Amino acid sequence: MKYAAKRLSFPSAILAGFAILATGFASAQGSAAGSAEKQASRQPDCAPAWNPASPYDAGSIASRGGIHYRAAFWTQGNPPERGQAWQAGKRCRPVIQAKAADHDANFPPNTLKFLKANTGLDGEQWDNIMKLVNKPEQDSLEWTKFYGYCEDIKDKRGYTIGIFGATTGGSNDEGPDGPTLFKEFDASSGASNPSIAGGLARAGVHGSMQGKILKISDSAKAFCGKINALQNNAAWRDAMWNTFYKVYIQYSVQQARQRGFSSALTIGSFIDTALNQGATGDSGSLQGLLSRSGNSADEKTFMTTFYAQRSKIVDTNDYNQPPNGKNRVKQWSTLLNQGETDLKNADAAVRKVTDWEMK
Repeated sequence: MKYAAKRLSFPSAILAGFAILATGFASAQGSAAGSAEKQASRQPDCAPAWNPASPYDAGSIASRGGIHYRAAFWTQGNPPERGQAWQAGKRCRPVIQAKAADHDANFPPNTLKFLKANTGLDGEQWDNIMKLVNKPEQDSLEWTKFYGYCEDIKDKRGYTIGIFGATTGGSNDEGPDGPTLFKEFDASSGASNPSIAGGLARAGVHGSMQGKILKISDSAKAFCGKINALQNNAAWRDAMWNTFYKVYIQYSVQQARQRGFSSALTIGSFIDTALNQGATGDSGSLQGLLSRSGNSADEKTFMTTFYAQRSKIVDTNDYNQPPNGKNRVKQWSTLLNQGETDLKNADAAVRKVTDWEMK
């Protein structure tokens, strides 16, 4: 079973631009100094574009035509420029959508092909899923920096490693995924008969299996130093994704497809739940939550119930320190309500929903 905790404390400077939105609705006083280019550079990034299919509560902010608008009351389908339900604010700088190639560059080429073939999702969708996963795990959207992450977070699960928090095991995790990771590392490095011992040797670390637990005999400094050094190792990155897929992604995709769902948001939500709370097992696992989420064939209806069920247990300290758990779930549920289910052209929306403070 997975238990999440705040592992590192990185200030979220990525999202600081949105902090000035609150002032974007004051009336302009006089003309701004400087050239048009400089004036534009001082403008805040535009909030997610107004979506006619999305409902907006009073106080919600959307952009249209390079202008911020604030909803005066609940509204849906009313174009902001027509007034009525919307109040116009200051101009904003449209966020340039990242090119698909920029998203794809965050993955090993073979991994990208494998994920597309087995999940139906492309690099852009997976990049956004990983940003949403990494925010409550590492308080950062820059998930690619954590292939070499290693720390004992004192949760009785041994060492926590890499982009999805593989563990070596302990009294709170008697079925760890760390052993699989090291075996996959041996395989990715070319071993004809891959083994856990072979993977440990390739990493330059010392340890052995005690039942299902991988007991590391090196000091914490020595062990994590070796894992840190694998950050840019191609075989290690392949092994990380192979393990991630076998332990969490494959089951999550299967559960989505069995219900007739295929959206990136639903698949990502299931994966986030599985790695945070366990894929199968007790009532708090993904399997347990799915059993209590009803049988609706309508994806939005089902996922609304799923998020409500997950929110009941994520702040129990077994999984997340309050209020990190509820904020973790809110990221996904907000995107659902905004209609961002495919996670395409959703860079600005993802930045906005991850703009919350880790405790």
